[in-house]
Amino acid sequence: MMLRLQFNNRVALSSCNRPFYAVWGYALFMWFAGSAMCFYVWLQAHKLFTKVIPTRFNRQRREVCFMPEGATQPLFVPWESLSAWVVQGQSATQYGITRHYGMGMGFMHEGELVSVEFQCGALQLAIANWEAVRGYMEYELNDLHAIQDPLELQTPGDPPHEGLHTFRNARASLHRRIREKEVGWSYGFFWYVYHLMTLWTLPNHLVEWEIKRIAKVGRKALPEAMREWSEPLPPEQWAKPSAELLRLSAKVKALVKRSPRRAITEIFAEVNRP
Repeated sequence: MMLRLQFNNRVALSSCNRPFYAVWGYALFMWFAGSAMCFYVWLQAHKLFTKVIPTRFNRQRREVCFMPEGATQPLFVPWESLSAWVVQGQSATQYGITRHYGMGMGFMHEGELVSVEFQCGALQLAIANWEAVRGYMEYELNDLHAIQDPLELQTPGDPPHEGLHTFRNARASLHRRIREKEVGWSYGFFWYVYHLMTLWTLPNHLVEWEIKRIAKVGRKALPEAMREWSEPLPPEQWAKPSAELLRLSAKVKALVKRSPRRAITEIFAEVNRP
């Protein structure tokens, strides 16, 4: 009886392993194929640094510089004449409805639309991208800490990108908050658990490596006109916003202060309503 039970157990285990061995080869192939595809996309994205000149925004001149593909000279447009849009579309597939979102900005030049567009993961993200650009051009924030470091992950002398210094600053901030009784030891424990699960400092090392590779690859040289346009101006030569823009901005700020949780799109719609 004992031998029969052991034999049946072996048969059962063998039956359970058959699907695993059957799909093992396919799974390995799909992993290699997916990795190769991701590597190709990553490599093509890095090559764009040597082929494309990104759109530039100059707060002192209150202008935007476009470098259309194939053009030999940049195009400059006043900031307040720039148009921006957010698009939303959907398509039906055999797996269901797929939604697509994007954000773009541009202006009319000699009867043609000069624009730059890119995809976004969600409608709110597309709106947030434009709000980030608008905030940079309109708000008087002239230091890196005030613009991008609300969590105090940058210290004086740190490079502007995220990296190993970001992790070290976050860990030092955690220890300080624990010492000052701002958070408890349980918060610190789960902080370490989270970072252990996300491979500790490996993501930061990858960012550092990618930054160095981008610097090694280099970027496409800027035209002389764009280099001159990018030079800083003395404060007395800085362009001023129009009276109409100041009036609309004041109304936006008042509505945001009155209803801070209200969607920014609804606020803009109310401000521009005739």
